[in-house]
Amino acid sequence: MKQIVTVIRPHLAELLLTSLRRAPIEALSVMEVKGYGRQKSYVDEYQETEYSEAFVPKIEITLWVDDSRCEEVIEKVVAVTRSGRIGDGKIFVMPVSTFL
Repeated sequence: MKQIVTVIRPHLAELLLTSLRRAPIEALSVMEVKGYGRQKSYVDEYQETEYSEAFVPKIEITLWVDDSRCEEVIEKVVAVTRSGRIGDGKIFVMPVSTFL
């Protein structure tokens, strides 16, 4: 079994979850996170005043998938979330040991 951790733009979360409805997933979890990377910060406006945010809001979706279906799920995630610009997010794949 593999654990796939995806960190994506917030506006793509619902679209990704919709596309994964029929995917062979054992379980998944969703969290709101903030990150800092090559995208650096972003400028936001609050009460007509601009200010810079150091951390960019993202959504982390963690999936648990059977080894044989891992590539299929990763391809779906990439197809939905990749725009080719900085800040698209990350995908991490880790092996999972199962204990009964």
